Amino acid sequence: MGRRLPSLAAAVTTALALLLTGCSGDGGRGTDTGGPIRLSFQSLAWQKESVDANKQLVREWNAAHPDVQVDYVQGSWDNVHDQLLTSFEGGEAPDIIHDASDDLADFAYGGYLADLRPLLPGRLTGDIPRQSWATTTFGDGVYGVPFLQEPKVLIANKKILESSGVRIPTPEKPWSWAEFRQVTQELTGKGTYGVAWPLKEPVSVTLNLGLSTGGQLFHRGADGKVDIRFDDGDRVMPGTVQEQVNSDRSAARSALGMGGSDTLPGFFGGKYAMVPLGFSYRQQVVEQAPEGFEWTVLPTPAGSGGTAQGVSPQTLSVAEDSPHKKEAVQFIDFLLRPANMVRLAKGDWMLPTGTEALADPALHTEENGWAAGTALARGLRPAPAQSVRGYPEWKDKVATPALQEYYSGAIDTEELKKRLVDDGNRVLARYQR
Repeated sequence: MGRRLPSLAAAVTTALALLLTGCSGDGGRGTDTGGPIRLSFQSLAWQKESVDANKQLVREWNAAHPDVQVDYVQGSWDNVHDQLLTSFEGGEAPDIIHDASDDLADFAYGGYLADLRPLLPGRLTGDIPRQSWATTTFGDGVYGVPFLQEPKVLIANKKILESSGVRIPTPEKPWSWAEFRQVTQELTGKGTYGVAWPLKEPVSVTLNLGLSTGGQLFHRGADGKVDIRFDDGDRVMPGTVQEQVNSDRSAARSALGMGGSDTLPGFFGGKYAMVPLGFSYRQQVVEQAPEGFEWTVLPTPAGSGGTAQGVSPQTLSVAEDSPHKKEAVQFIDFLLRPANMVRLAKGDWMLPTGTEALADPALHTEENGWAAGTALARGLRPAPAQSVRGYPEWKDKVATPALQEYYSGAIDTEELKKRLVDDGNRVLARYQR
């Protein structure tokens, strides 16, 4: 879903700004005075390129649509769920809402977001693939437009890789998980680990990469209820990491408690040959790598499901309370025209969901690994827990501590299975009565 930049102050500032705009005479939306319709667009873009792209597109819309003016509101990924909940309950939500698909379920089921099906133009629905729409479909409704997505990739030290003589994987011929484990052993030497797994937040990466081996974990029955099973396909990815850390010593134990950015100094210093990171981290590599440092982007390992992996795309939604839903969707349609979607993708260093935007030559260059990531787009699927009610509690109370203990070697696979399944199903049962 993109990198989160901790900024509680920004979240508080945004909430205050929304409350203040909401207290103005017409709520910032009305046309009682005969003026233009005003729409508020809360964006969570935070790096400069992305903020600039979003603001420029708002300016272009406003110049071409004097009767429907859009006000850009800067939000923050930090605490966005609570901030939106407060604004929804206070009747002061922005008209157009930038979020991520894995944050939408409670808002969709709670009636806070508009069902976009009657409003979306055919061009947009036809351009974005069905599997992407599945990430924003809850029950019978569609509650967001998925527009940017971020596969996991392996960012590798080119010099270490090439001097080792290992086979270099391609999107067409990726490493299997077994081969990946073998390669990391071969890349491990004096002062260098084959891989660093930043698993401070272990749940989504475990679930999303588990799709490559047929792992699903969450299974929805004919009655619509979800239960958790830990099958053979679910064991491969976490089992590989656990062996790398505890048996092979080819993965740095110290990285298990790190976030992605924390691994970069060690990566640049030659301490880690490879780091699995979100595609957008390439921007930090470009900005922070020492002069002369050579790096490359490789596909993540594959299994019976090929290079499939789960994603939770960034989304644009419309508040159910907005009196101008039609105009809000027209703005979203403008923002996500193919050429504009490419601008947003480049600004965020991510992949667009739109088929036409994804085909743009600018996203298929070898420079900075664009082509390597774009080649993975066809294997991207909705994250396994996308529409599971109770998932946040399961993640925080059950899965995160269980996986952290497992990866560190404190518990074995059977204990991991017991906790994820038995404790997990007890959590989900409360949400499915």
